[in-house]
Amino acid sequence: MSEAKSDKVAEKAKLTGHDFKEEMRHGKPKFGLFLNSHSQTIAGQLSLSGYDWLLIDNQHGPMGYETMSGMVNAIRLGKAKSMVRVTGYADRAGIQQSLDMGSDGVLVPYVNTAEEAKQAVQCCFYPTAGSRSVYFPQASMNAAGLLGYAGEFHKNILVAVQVETADCIKNIDAIMSTSGLDIAFLGQNDLCMSMGLYEKYKFPDMYFSKELNEATDKMLAACKKYNKLAGVFLFGTDRVAEFLGKGFTFISVGNDLHHVLTQSATHVKNLEEISKKADKPWTRHPTSLF
Repeated sequence: MSEAKSDKVAEKAKLTGHDFKEEMRHGKPKFGLFLNSHSQTIAGQLSLSGYDWLLIDNQHGPMGYETMSGMVNAIRLGKAKSMVRVTGYADRAGIQQSLDMGSDGVLVPYVNTAEEAKQAVQCCFYPTAGSRSVYFPQASMNAAGLLGYAGEFHKNILVAVQVETADCIKNIDAIMSTSGLDIAFLGQNDLCMSMGLYEKYKFPDMYFSKELNEATDKMLAACKKYNKLAGVFLFGTDRVAEFLGKGFTFISVGNDLHHVLTQSATHVKNLEEISKKADKPWTRHPTSLF
């Protein structure tokens, strides 16, 4: 990279949470990745990879608060926004810790009702809008101080709920009307499970089924009605254009472990082909992953 280009990259300011959301509301997509490897090193490396956001998955990942704190700080090396998937709408401690550590937002899974969505949002916001506890100093406040952080916090936080159950779809209008909620994040795997589509269809037909499409359309209609952003978890980039066309602007293309596996599979496949052409055939060890 040339010195001039390096300076240009360095000078580009990190978007505020408010501007990040506004760009999505105007149709500009934000692509990101889930982090499940509980690795501060990988989090720091990926923060410089060009993704718009990185989400630390504390629901399915093995990281504790100490590790999560290091991962949030590592993400600050780059321009990516940091988020944490907590364990649920009642995970007050997880939401508090994630935000105090400096995360830009949270993703709350398994929300089924408007009351559950409201409970999650309440934990995110300071009084009088919510019930988040105020404490100084914290990593979240180091850059701007207590008043500089808390005074701007409500407009900058990213609050997302996972749309992943049949009950969530049933109550989607009421859930999307929740004040303070920014993003409805579609989890197709769990939603298909909840709707019984894994039992009805042969994999991967459930992802293209009439039932899932209708549920997705219902979510998108509620997002439009209440001015919420639509997000989705995808594995890879094959269907990104399709979901951009539907109106999704907050899109995950997998997780760090998925990236490691797919990149490894690509190299292994190439090695088999290269060794064969070199008349020194090599075959990888058997695996059920790919």
